[in-house]
Amino acid sequence: MMSGYVRRAFSYRNMLWLRTSGAVRVCDASPVKIGVADSNRVFTLPATPNFSVESRRAFAKGRKSKDEGGVSTIEVPPNVGPTIKANAVSQMEAAMAALSAELNKLRTGRASPGMLDHIIVEASGLKMPLNRVAVVSVIDLKTLSVNPYDPQTLKQLENAIVSSPLGLNPISDGERLIAVIPPLTKEHMQAMTKLVAKSCEDARQSIRRARQKAMDAIKKLYSSLPKDDIKRLEKEVDDLTKKFIKSAEDLCKAKEKEISQG
Repeated sequence: MMSGYVRRAFSYRNMLWLRTSGAVRVCDASPVKIGVADSNRVFTLPATPNFSVESRRAFAKGRKSKDEGGVSTIEVPPNVGPTIKANAVSQMEAAMAALSAELNKLRTGRASPGMLDHIIVEASGLKMPLNRVAVVSVIDLKTLSVNPYDPQTLKQLENAIVSSPLGLNPISDGERLIAVIPPLTKEHMQAMTKLVAKSCEDARQSIRRARQKAMDAIKKLYSSLPKDDIKRLEKEVDDLTKKFIKSAEDLCKAKEKEISQG
């Protein structure tokens, strides 16, 4: 009974109060001996660590560890510059690929194998791009040959080409389709030229967005890279931007010239 009373009376909270009030002096490494009034019994409590001292020691140790290297710095991987440029190049190349695909969809007066690639053919219950179903080749400047991998899909190929906005009417010889490219009207040329200009501007915007993403990534390195390295990296990204924009514009000019020749 008495031991239970002592355990409750000298709980951990009470021991902390006793320490701070000075009623009992506790050594960090020594047990505490407490006598109970009206009794010759002495109870020994296990030593408890000095929380405030230990906390200060831990804090000081952590601060010292933090300051051992002097001024805090941010470690930057050595390949961060090439990585930023590689990401920018990848995005700019994707913009060029998208531009090329859009331009290939436009019909000009000249036969081109890629002009049918975007047509979707439904065969055997599946919808697939035409270039997955047949091989398209150029017979001459005005004529295309469409050879199906499976002769059973010849009719589906013909229907898909006729239904496309290209305005083609292929003829079947039983094994393949022959598509003659009709000459462009003036109105069609003007419409195609506007589409080329729009596609070119879309490509420019995509390339500039890739540049902006790269520049934003470089800005995050201002506090961790030398100023000369930052300037050099920014110039390299700008040079890439100019290079890809020029390539996009050259591709569009070539397409406009092809359209104008009918």
